Amino acid sequence: MTDTLVGIQRLIRRRLRGGLTGPRLRGAEVELLRLIESRPGIGVSEAARELHLAGNSVSTLVNQLVRAEYLVRETDPADRRAARLRLTGAAEKRLEDWHRRRAELVGGRLARLDGADHDALRAALPALRRLADLLHEDPEADDGPAGPEAAPAGAGVPGGPWTEGTPS
Repeated sequence: MTDTLVGIQRLIRRRLRGGLTGPRLRGAEVELLRLIESRPGIGVSEAARELHLAGNSVSTLVNQLVRAEYLVRETDPADRRAARLRLTGAAEKRLEDWHRRRAELVGGRLARLDGADHDALRAALPALRRLADLLHEDPEADDGPAGPEAAPAGAGVPGGPWTEGTPS
């Protein structure tokens, strides 16, 4: 399952890179921009927690994106030592373009699938959202084993519950 999801994401990125204007951004830079897009004014420390990165790593990304004129760092009025992050117009335009082009690419391919495939994908969405929520949780909160012994019977086995013959 994870190989398939990662493969889909990789193919989408590769297909969309060709039409990009401006310098190519690294994955962590895009993740930070997308986080700030969804939470304008987020602080560096909070962004680091959300992205599960070290604070100094996020600070480095912020500095790079400020230099590239994709981010604005504003002083937090409640704590003059802290910064609040906002997208620039250039970043907003780039993300809007990426979202539009991604929707066109994926929508065009989805349109080529039959009704049974649409139904299967629609039925899988709630479980995938729950999985995403669980993966987003603090890893320290995990109760059970994390190794292969924690996988459901048949997971990763050809014909198992996750894929058709492709381990995770």
